[in-house]
Amino acid sequence: MSVLDRYLHKNSPIHSLDPRVKLVGTVAFIVNNVLLPDGAWLGFTGAWMLTLLVSHRAQLGISFALRRSFIALPFMLAGFSVIFATPGTVLAEVRLFGLDLVITDAGIIRMISLMLRTWLSVQMAILMTATTTFPDLTHALRHLKVPAVLVAIISFMYRYLFVLVDESQRLLRARASRSAALPGHKAGGNIPWRAKVAGGMAGQLFVRSLDRADRVYNAMVARGYRGQLLTMTPHHMTRRDWQTAGVFVLILLVIQLLGLIRIA
Repeated sequence: MSVLDRYLHKNSPIHSLDPRVKLVGTVAFIVNNVLLPDGAWLGFTGAWMLTLLVSHRAQLGISFALRRSFIALPFMLAGFSVIFATPGTVLAEVRLFGLDLVITDAGIIRMISLMLRTWLSVQMAILMTATTTFPDLTHALRHLKVPAVLVAIISFMYRYLFVLVDESQRLLRARASRSAALPGHKAGGNIPWRAKVAGGMAGQLFVRSLDRADRVYNAMVARGYRGQLLTMTPHHMTRRDWQTAGVFVLILLVIQLLGLIRIA
């Protein structure tokens, strides 16, 4: 469970907030980053300060999300092509694979801005998942009028992802126990043999998943399942939740104003 579940239990003001506030706040923060213009360095700095503040108030340490956000670096580099596709003052010309590529100042600014938007958004998403349990998130989606079928699909996918991981690990252990290695030789056979075994394992996992899904559904219907997953937590919005949401919105507005200030 701990491999996939990133929730960290703390008695912090952020943990005790209603999950709707945290979910909507995270989405608003991401949208706020998207709306910041390219080169809005003060705005990006303000957004980063906000993530550090949330991390500190959540008792996770200011570097918690920062360390974990670097996992998104390979995806951020996917926007490298904007350096050549954005019109602006030419800084350099590069010939690559028979193509004449031009690097512009506006392209560099756009690429850095795109990377900052992604990096900051990932940090806030990490903080949300670290301070909110998954059942609370699905409960928040229900209150926010997300279609019940979609919420149920997300809930089942998360819950039984752990079951599939456990089942695949058992299949891998079974393969390893049947692939004893001779002295001086590697376990298993050649690449075609490994591909054949992997295909068989994938087929077994698919068949077992269908069979388990049918049994689980029949068991849930027998226990009164009517399409909604109920929780023991009512989740009522308190005055503190509304106040926190209002302060967060004001901070986002300030960040937008900072984004309008240009540094020469």
